[in-house]
Amino acid sequence: MAPVDPHSYTDGAHPVTAHAALAFYLDFSASAIHASALLTLSAPHSGDLLLDTRALAVHSAATATAPADPIPFALAADADPVLGSALTLTLPPDTTSFLLTFSTSPAASALQWLSPPQTASGLPFVFSQCQSIHARSVFPCHDTPAARITYSLLLNLPARLSAVAAARHVARRDPVPSDHRGAVPSDLWCAPGRIVEEFHMAQCVPPYLFAFAAGAIGSRDLGPRTRVYAEGGDTLLDDAAREFAGVEDMVKVGESLFGPYDWERFDLLVLPPSFPYGGMENPRMVFLTPTVIKGDAAGAQVVAHELAHSWTGNLITNKTNEDFWLNEGFTTYAERRIVEVVQGEERAALNMGIGWRGLNRMMERFKDNMEFTKLKPKMAGIDPDDVYSEVPYEKGFQFLWRIERQIGRPAFDEFLKKYIATFKFQSIDTETFLEFLKANVPGIENQVDLDVWIEGTGIPPDAMEPDSATYRKICTLAAEFKSGKIPSEDEVADWSGQEWELYLENLSKDVESSQVIALDERYKLSESRDYEVKVAFLQLAIPTGCRCYFNEVEKCLKQVGRMKYLRPLYSSLAKCSEEEKMLAKRIFSEAHEFYHPIARSVVESILSKHG
Repeated sequence: MAPVDPHSYTDGAHPVTAHAALAFYLDFSASAIHASALLTLSAPHSGDLLLDTRALAVHSAATATAPADPIPFALAADADPVLGSALTLTLPPDTTSFLLTFSTSPAASALQWLSPPQTASGLPFVFSQCQSIHARSVFPCHDTPAARITYSLLLNLPARLSAVAAARHVARRDPVPSDHRGAVPSDLWCAPGRIVEEFHMAQCVPPYLFAFAAGAIGSRDLGPRTRVYAEGGDTLLDDAAREFAGVEDMVKVGESLFGPYDWERFDLLVLPPSFPYGGMENPRMVFLTPTVIKGDAAGAQVVAHELAHSWTGNLITNKTNEDFWLNEGFTTYAERRIVEVVQGEERAALNMGIGWRGLNRMMERFKDNMEFTKLKPKMAGIDPDDVYSEVPYEKGFQFLWRIERQIGRPAFDEFLKKYIATFKFQSIDTETFLEFLKANVPGIENQVDLDVWIEGTGIPPDAMEPDSATYRKICTLAAEFKSGKIPSEDEVADWSGQEWELYLENLSKDVESSQVIALDERYKLSESRDYEVKVAFLQLAIPTGCRCYFNEVEKCLKQVGRMKYLRPLYSSLAKCSEEEKMLAKRIFSEAHEFYHPIARSVVESILSKHG
């Protein structure tokens, strides 16, 4: 076997899936999908073929041509804790396509099923989150970003609900028996009160970008190729439409910087608050947490990041998770270029400053295993969710910014556009990028130490803290806080959530509880509607023993499932006294059903690590 990816059973000597025709029956009562997949290979193949699965029940495998003949298959009995179970098919000679039927588990790591009491509409809801290696829990696939696929998708769901997907919407129609291909009995597939939503993705994408959601979903148009969807009713839709009113203009800015937008539409879905990330860059249908709706258009920066992925990540994709910085470092750089145009240089500098603090914080997090401070870490046997961090984002950004400073922005812009045009719709590794860099920027290896940036641990000496008048002012005020100086109302009069976040991130962590309380009494940061501010403040307060804030901590952990908030708050509680540890465990026991399976697993590992 010649594995192409440490996180996949895919054999590099065999063809991979080129197209998947999927038919999903959404069984809300069982929190499961009963499904079929007609998989077409990139080339004919005979003999064993390995696919990735996790907690799937595989019912049958058969040839796609009539008359269908059974295909022998075996699902590994002992699931690897990271990889899941290999599905081995023994294909007849020169097989190009085959049909699988299967069902997902209620514990599928990619899916969150929300019951009516957990939703704003009072109707059930389901959504997928397949990054990094969770597509295998939805359908058998070559679950590696090295294997890009096109797909069609039929979603059979109750007619009172609707669905969206990261694909072109073809039709909403009545189900017909030929749709199901044996996934479920025909009478069940065509039962009264069911509807089919049909989608098609003609552009090849890595499996982690497969995405769908179903529930009581409404929408508002934002522009000729942009629309926002949400499950929270008219009020949430109106708020989201105001927050993201400038999205169409942002797409135009992205095109001016990076070339044509190749995905036709850029729509947004605001998910329930249990969504574990700030945003997910699914092409054509970006998924967002409702916490980015702040009322001041600040959430547009998250949208700018997901939009930037349309070029760096979705068009050009990391070949494996060891090359994740190629997605996120490039996208963080591209995001800040968009923000600079749309919101100005000072706002982009604040964004960079928050990132700089986050990168330094990651050095502390990984001080006992500096391998994960490399841009290209060794990941064999490591669950990507366990080591997910700001390193690929911020160190990757710093690397690209270092190259830009060396050769100048005009030359770097020319390089970036050529890079995107050369590798679009491909998955590449770090070595391919470096070869392209050296070929197109002659002598760069003599000007920037590429080995230190890629293979070195920690922050390279030629990384640079951002600088701007606003940034310097905030850092100065943060340094003065240790001596007891709280910023005056005049000094913070024009601050938005981002300025407060940067200020709090720069405060010394060994401040007294009385100082924390005094700061909050003046500015009510613990009650902020901006979760970036609220969590940054609570993270500061917990180690001081300010138990007066534990109610706010508990409310926060029970109201949102975004891992950016769960990870620091649970970690802070777990590192404190036995009383705080018990509090963390009690909150998790009461809130874990609300969390997405990915977030649930991360919190479990935090509590386990700290006993």
